[in-house]
Amino acid sequence: MTEQRRLHASMPEKPTLDGLESVWVARWEAEGTYRFDRSKPREQVYSIDTPPPTVSGSLHVGHVFSFTHADLMARYQRMNGKSVFYPIGWDDNGLPTERRVQNVYGVRCDPSLPYDPDFVPPDKPGKRDVLISRRNFVELCHKLTAIDEQAFEAVWRRVGLSVDWSLLYTTISDEARAVSQRAFLRNLARGEAYLAEAPTLWDVTFRTAVAQAELEDREWPGSFHRISFRGDRGPVWIETTRPELIPACVALVAHPDDERYRPLFGTSVRTPLFDVEVPVLAHRLAERDKGSGIAMICTFGDVADVTWWRELGLPTRPVVGRDGRLLADPPEGVPAEPYKELAGRTVHGARERIVEMLRGSGDLDGEPRPVSRPVKFYERGDRPLEIVTTRQWYIRNGGRDAGLRERMLDRGRRLAWHPAHMRVRYENWVEGLAGDWLISRQRFFGVPFPVWYRLDAAGEPVYGEPITPPEDALPVDPSSDVPPGHTEDQRGVPGGFMADPDVMDTWATSSLTPQIAGRWETDDDLFRRVFPADLRPQSHEIIRTWLFATVVRSDLEFGRPPWSDVAISGWILDPDRKKMSKSKGNVVTPMDLLEQHGSDAVRYWAANGRYGVDTAFDAGQLKIGRRLAIKILNASRFVLGLGAGDGEVTEPVDLSMLAQLADAVREATDAFEAYDHARAIEVVERFFWMFCDDYLELVKGRAYGGADAPAASARVALRRALDTLLRLFAPFMPFVTEEVWSWWRTGSIHLAPWPAPEHGAGDPAVLSAAGEVLRHVRKAKSEAKVSIRAQAASVTVGGRGADLVRLSAQDVRVAGVIGELVLAETGGDLAVEVVLG
Repeated sequence: MTEQRRLHASMPEKPTLDGLESVWVARWEAEGTYRFDRSKPREQVYSIDTPPPTVSGSLHVGHVFSFTHADLMARYQRMNGKSVFYPIGWDDNGLPTERRVQNVYGVRCDPSLPYDPDFVPPDKPGKRDVLISRRNFVELCHKLTAIDEQAFEAVWRRVGLSVDWSLLYTTISDEARAVSQRAFLRNLARGEAYLAEAPTLWDVTFRTAVAQAELEDREWPGSFHRISFRGDRGPVWIETTRPELIPACVALVAHPDDERYRPLFGTSVRTPLFDVEVPVLAHRLAERDKGSGIAMICTFGDVADVTWWRELGLPTRPVVGRDGRLLADPPEGVPAEPYKELAGRTVHGARERIVEMLRGSGDLDGEPRPVSRPVKFYERGDRPLEIVTTRQWYIRNGGRDAGLRERMLDRGRRLAWHPAHMRVRYENWVEGLAGDWLISRQRFFGVPFPVWYRLDAAGEPVYGEPITPPEDALPVDPSSDVPPGHTEDQRGVPGGFMADPDVMDTWATSSLTPQIAGRWETDDDLFRRVFPADLRPQSHEIIRTWLFATVVRSDLEFGRPPWSDVAISGWILDPDRKKMSKSKGNVVTPMDLLEQHGSDAVRYWAANGRYGVDTAFDAGQLKIGRRLAIKILNASRFVLGLGAGDGEVTEPVDLSMLAQLADAVREATDAFEAYDHARAIEVVERFFWMFCDDYLELVKGRAYGGADAPAASARVALRRALDTLLRLFAPFMPFVTEEVWSWWRTGSIHLAPWPAPEHGAGDPAVLSAAGEVLRHVRKAKSEAKVSIRAQAASVTVGGRGADLVRLSAQDVRVAGVIGELVLAETGGDLAVEVVLG
């Protein structure tokens, strides 16, 4: 600790909030105030699995909202004597980063191109993207994320997050890649990870597979087309929004109880234009009240097609390629002549052309009927997803295993959820899983799969015999590293090897944040002290992704949940109560708010938002928070300016104030223990304003009064209360409380002990009764439009409680500027009559 910190600072003549953040951020870092003490045993450690924000642009005020919630608990636990393991990380790999690099630099990755060591991106993106090699593209990703990470760090430091910056990690670092690859290899060895060729949800813009957890339904315009299939009993009319998939049709399907189509089950019909014979089948998922009640099964139009295809054992006739265009060649059994009209067209273009063809053949009944219906999108995409058959990596998560699904549900039940009802979202997700977790992505900036494949004599990969590296060789990049027992000249040649071309989904790495931050398998001592963590703080929309995926990985590797508690923040809404998001353009960036109102004010606003509750952004709350911080400065300066009192607290109203303070400490502590920070700040703030408006006004005359026992009692009580109040406010408003603490205490307030309620002899009702009298006097003067310092000729206090006012009568007379105070103990509630001069 520096000499400057050992000696407390002098109290300024005119204290101000301006500049406090830069002073204290630098000092906290220099003194290691928030450094994790790894010498503490596990029971004295509080470990937080901090969410690593995606580094792809800028933070918005919603991030500040939820990260402040976690910081409140970190600060509270630290003041309770815990060594707080509070790392910070950046999630800097994956699609968001790639998209930002493409937009900022005007480039696009083409893995077939060679590396250009002299490549310099254009100053301004042109109309056409510049194609560059994968290595050049990854270098630009690293360059841009480094810039973004500096901006993110500046915001978090300004917010006052009490993280240990020496524990900073990134999800694309060598350490993180090694952890991710090690976990995957162990999943693979145990049969929990597997490679499969199957229908896959596919984003044609990003040209990558998408997992179930990354889907969202969006309303999308389309049209129903009434189209006839030819059968022995006459035409069979279907209604579809995807007529371009007629060449991919493998069957028609209706509900088994639909009387209209029972006679057709077991027969066949022929497709329009292509004249391909397809069976008519029954399945319980067919909707009798949708369209004509009978539907095409195509490979593949939507997830229902996949279910029907799989359960009915149907063949495949794929027509949509990975680029979102219809394949150049027709599927087997489909005639080439009509198909050539569709080949190479986009889905939209093929739809327009086939409608023209159906009109010409007479198979289209009437005109298409406009309709809006929900369509699956990748959550970051802007075009509807297609379903294509691809080879992908999966991790078992219970989607196809009832026993594993029940185990995942049990893991959720073993967690303490804050608020408790958020567990329902977890359970709904697990119970609704439709398949295992698809973890591979056909992208470039991510953790590569540590896998190679042997090539047979014809140069074809033998996917069933993957080659993997030893764990001590991790991390590896199979595109440039060579598998064990091979040489580089064997790459891509018959009898040699090829690298797995894909990278892991970013969630496959982010799901390992407890292991990455805790340095799993590289620092066993640290890992034992911090895993499983005590807290996972996050927002509710990623329960299905980050939270569930982390539970899965922890269960598969360790057989237990990765934390004991999860705290779920709500969304921040704009004034119209719509979720703030970058895509909607309604976000508020935090730095301007932090500079305009001060960090403590922004934290105050965030602290008033409860876990699990969506909160509307309200600039008015920031103003209230700043006013509170200024009041803390000024009230503290007043109290400390009175000088240190000697002796004991003896006066009834002083003891009463301390009794109320003890109740506030007890309530705030209980609230924090229940993960209810909003209740804690509510309790502390309510007491503080009573302290300032009632108690300070009551006793300041006496506190100025000299060296007698009543004056000393007031000064001692005031300082004792200030000491406690500053510590109660410290988690919420770390800058102003640290500033005031430095005026008269040594060390950091954030390492001071959390206050314990003092068991004194005071009666809380004494101060309440005196405060009630003062409020009546102020009200009378305000209504008469006279100065608050104008004398009241007389004040008569009656009813129950008059005897309590008697215990502080002199303070009431002075504070209220009362000529005559008459106390009349009568029945009924406290009554106050004010007569002005």
